[in-house]
Amino acid sequence: SKHTQLSRCLTTTDLIALGVGSTLGAGVYVLTGSVARDKAGPSIVLSFLIAAVASVMAGLCYAEFGSRVPKAGSAYVYSYITLGELWAFVIGWNLILEYVIGKYLYLVFTFILYLKQKTHFCTTDMGTSSVARAWSENVDALIGGKFRDFSLTYLKMETPGFAEYPDFFAFAIILVLTGVLCFGVKESAMFSKIFTGVNILIILFVIVAGSLTADINNWYITAQDIQNHNKVCESSKNLGTGGFFPYGVSGMMSGAATCFFGFVGFDIIATTGEEVKNPQRSIPISIVFSLLIVFVAYFGISIVLTLMVPYYMMDTGAPLPMAFAGVGWSWAVYPLAVGATCALSSSLMGGLFPMPRIVYAMAQDGLIFRFLAKINKRFKTPLIATLLSGLLAGIMVLLFDLEDLVDMMSIGTLLAYTLVAMCVLILRYQPEKEDSKSGPRISMADFNELDSSETLLSRLINPKLNFPTLKSGKLVYSCVMVIGLLAFVLCAALVNFSHTSYSLAMVLCLISSALIILLTIVILRQPQSTKKLTFTVPFVPILPILSSVCNIYLMCELSSGTWIPFSVWMVI
Repeated sequence: SKHTQLSRCLTTTDLIALGVGSTLGAGVYVLTGSVARDKAGPSIVLSFLIAAVASVMAGLCYAEFGSRVPKAGSAYVYSYITLGELWAFVIGWNLILEYVIGKYLYLVFTFILYLKQKTHFCTTDMGTSSVARAWSENVDALIGGKFRDFSLTYLKMETPGFAEYPDFFAFAIILVLTGVLCFGVKESAMFSKIFTGVNILIILFVIVAGSLTADINNWYITAQDIQNHNKVCESSKNLGTGGFFPYGVSGMMSGAATCFFGFVGFDIIATTGEEVKNPQRSIPISIVFSLLIVFVAYFGISIVLTLMVPYYMMDTGAPLPMAFAGVGWSWAVYPLAVGATCALSSSLMGGLFPMPRIVYAMAQDGLIFRFLAKINKRFKTPLIATLLSGLLAGIMVLLFDLEDLVDMMSIGTLLAYTLVAMCVLILRYQPEKEDSKSGPRISMADFNELDSSETLLSRLINPKLNFPTLKSGKLVYSCVMVIGLLAFVLCAALVNFSHTSYSLAMVLCLISSALIILLTIVILRQPQSTKKLTFTVPFVPILPILSSVCNIYLMCELSSGTWIPFSVWMVI
């Protein structure tokens, strides 16, 4: 709908900048090194390709909904329209969790201190932190760690579950960005465009400069090279067997599961449905282009990095600075530090931007307090929701060590992706309201006669009507729900294949796979809606079902300890 209290001022370029900025955070400077050394080796380039395909499938589903339902709220609104209030509230509640905690990334290690303190490429520690704390750490490194030293001296906290010290710098960053968000969406988009632009320029510098020192032999490392390295470093760590697949195909797939989370963040675009000038056109285009830009960045850096440095010698905390130092380009640490800071700034904006809009959409529907849906007349933003969201995120960054909540946030994201794919599938097979201009395709009497004369078997195998009815829509709805349950059984069996009885796992996999294929064929036989949309997901129902299975598989890959705090959040 064009009718909204929010300001429609965003263009396609603004959305692409928001999408890339939110997705392409500091992970691009760190993720490649950790996955290449410990999981995939040079085959990380294929890991990113597989992760990109899985992300694009989810992105296409969001793109169709953005074209169909251009409203604020993203997956919450899509679930509300298709599945009703209960599922919508579940998704909205988990999206709030996702954005409150923030877009987690590998901690941006202190690049300058790394170069000063480390003299070899042996093992390093790796950590995680919120984007705001990572931003604070990165800037603190540039001034010699003075913030950290002062805080540990005078403000140290020794309470279990809390951070080492309250990070007032990170708290101040969040308050400043919350103020920017309050002033208007256009100002927020301009902020994101500046920092995203600088980040992309630094990434291009890395790809071009790194290619000048690339050595193709680093993709053909032998087992003897690894043994010699372990002797020098006095390490017994398993570093694979060398070659392009040092950890095998399974290592490459495990790397793909980790790399998938490097593409999380594009859903920010779907929350801007009521603030875009032409949402039906801009949202699909910007989602596709954002994911394409992010893939090229990850793919390019993974190629260059694995060609610059043997995978087993990579630093998992600061791989790019160490790689450039290894070829004698120590000065590159400065542009890399600037790029990481800009990436964190735009990513932090990407974490803060969507949450007030989710809260606004839920408050409009009465699922949370309605006063949170109030729009400021001057700035045309959900002011109260923005202030409360920023304050809550700031308090959590100030006090809590959020390291253990990373995977908990991932469950919420993957659940949202799964339900959006299912909602696209369900809506595509629902009957549309009668068009007053063209009129019904057949008379109502003929329609009732045809629809009531169909038996369940004929409706499954050979439906008589060439457009959806209430009965065919309910049939597809039921099939999709059953496919979701079967996909969970299939993925759980695959993930726990080595921990359960071989015969039991095989039986579960074969039966669930066969039933999923059978139900997919049933859906394929049903008539689809012919409503014209600006963008539609291709290969329905195959692509949404594949997307759902991929997301459920990644959910099953998360540890059992992750599901406990997630369950507590759901009970709350």
